[in-house]
Amino acid sequence: MSQFDEAPQILKPHLFYGGRKFNFEVNQLRLPNGAEGNFECVRHRGGALAVPVTSDGRLVLVRQYRFSVGGRLLEFPAGTIEPNEEPAETIKREIEEETGYHAGSWQNLGKFALAPGYSDEYIYAFLAQNLTKLDQPRAPDDDEDLEVVLMTPQELEKAILTGESVDAKSICSFFLARPFLG
Repeated sequence: MSQFDEAPQILKPHLFYGGRKFNFEVNQLRLPNGAEGNFECVRHRGGALAVPVTSDGRLVLVRQYRFSVGGRLLEFPAGTIEPNEEPAETIKREIEEETGYHAGSWQNLGKFALAPGYSDEYIYAFLAQNLTKLDQPRAPDDDEDLEVVLMTPQELEKAILTGESVDAKSICSFFLARPFLG
């Protein structure tokens, strides 16, 4: 067994902050190569994201205010996975809350680590098709300030390539869905 197969040893765990959506740890570790140090990590339950596609091939996104960046970002609908909830359940709820659409068919696009340099969060991405507009859309969460935006895949790709404020999870999921977008 090489040092690359060994896990680091936690010498001193420390929960620095415990919150509603995530925890923040600062742990003292000994790496397999013998080096020791403090390592910070945001512990997150993970999230689920939909790439919703209308019958005419447009993508349903939201432009959402994000306090952490001090402005609005263009994003696919997404949400935090609640305790004892499967990612598919999360996104079915979130797409209705954030966009007012219901998806008749779903395809799993896979999962990816969002920011492994400082977080253990994974995003589970899904393609949502056969959309119908809800007569009585669910109300968004109280802490959400968003507007629904429809774009063609070409418009979204141009927005990404010209530096419009599009979040990373949406960019990654767009390229995972790209082969299915015609």
